[in-house]
Amino acid sequence: MKLSFLLFPVLFFTSFGQAQSNAAEKEIISTVVDAWHKAAAEANFDAYFGLMSDDAIFIGTDATENWNKTEFKKYAKPHFDKGKAWNFNPLQRNIYFSADKKTAWFDELLDTQMKICRGSGVLIKVKKKWKIAHYVLSISIPNEFSNEVIKLKANSDNLLIKKLKK
Repeated sequence: MKLSFLLFPVLFFTSFGQAQSNAAEKEIISTVVDAWHKAAAEANFDAYFGLMSDDAIFIGTDATENWNKTEFKKYAKPHFDKGKAWNFNPLQRNIYFSADKKTAWFDELLDTQMKICRGSGVLIKVKKKWKIAHYVLSISIPNEFSNEVIKLKANSDNLLIKKLKK
């Protein structure tokens, strides 16, 4: 009885400390992702790509958009050069951690020029800084419009399916 009474404060303060640590790391990660989105909105090419890991992957809304960092830079450069890339404003974000706290993943709802989109990503610690290693952007479709959207994209999807199966 006495031992459990003595362990309670230790367990309580350990859990409390971990929760505070997680909250602080979540804030840092949110700041990184917000800065990444802001760099795109301001067409700051170097800042945008500087927040990504060297081996980062970006998956866009089109089924053919699965780029490594070098390919994505090539795609994005003309957009950034025009002075405006894209503008993603977070509406909601959830952040999670691996047990060793070296990897984090998140999902977010975004207000964009494409209306509401969903982003999800993975961040890794590189030299004590969080870097975006993987990001997936998708256009959200309300369930009641799914059948209409499927009809709209059926022909192009069928062509791509055929090509990918070869």
